[in-house]
Amino acid sequence: MQLVEIMTNEVVTAPPGAPAREVAALMRDRNVGSVILADESGRPVGIVTDRDLAICVVAADRGHHESVQEFATTPVVTGDTGMDLEEAAALMVEHRIRRLPVLESDRLAGIVTLDDIAVRTGNLEVAQQMTAEVARAALPEFYFHQRGG
Repeated sequence: MQLVEIMTNEVVTAPPGAPAREVAALMRDRNVGSVILADESGRPVGIVTDRDLAICVVAADRGHHESVQEFATTPVVTGDTGMDLEEAAALMVEHRIRRLPVLESDRLAGIVTLDDIAVRTGNLEVAQQMTAEVARAALPEFYFHQRGG
């Protein structure tokens, strides 16, 4: 299965200089957990999650008027529309990410999330396994201690 078959085509984007508050409102209004920061040519230059805003803006008592680019993850790890699901899954685990923007000819074409993999493939086991692998890769000490290591 290729990413083009399971990706979400409607990607919520914002310009890199958008204020954090505007991007948070965009997440609320569009009911999404991440926004891709795209340059004028449509190429992704960053990704901001609701967690980024909670930790880097709210918890750190930073200004909501600050450019969201200050809190974005860069560089953006991307896939392409012709990529196989297994290759994308390995990329997501390797980079400890839950969201993979998908490009076609260097332009943003969609996004694949762990939820997309579960829902669109109908394979909840694969999504659960990927979620566990991403979590283990991101928090190895937590898992090591929880397992009695």
